[in-house]
Amino acid sequence: MSDTSASTDPRKDSLIEYPSLFPIKVMGLHAEDLVHNITKVAKEFDPFFDATTVELRPSSTGKYLGVTITVTATSREQLDNLYRALTSHPMVKVVL
Repeated sequence: MSDTSASTDPRKDSLIEYPSLFPIKVMGLHAEDLVHNITKVAKEFDPFFDATTVELRPSSTGKYLGVTITVTATSREQLDNLYRALTSHPMVKVVL
């Protein structure tokens, strides 16, 4: 039984056009250097990352901080590597 999707290149099915601005939401414990650490990781994968575009949303209790960064996505590989770097960071709890 043949499946036509198996022969399809997944890169052609991407809903993202590259390059494009791509927002990523990161949540971590509300700590003094959380934003600095997240923007540092973003700059490793996007040399043109603009830290002035960062959006912050504290949780209702103030324990957590939501940080939205917008990177210039140039490839699926770049985004995958950025997600891996963020999710493995010790200060980060969730990446969306």
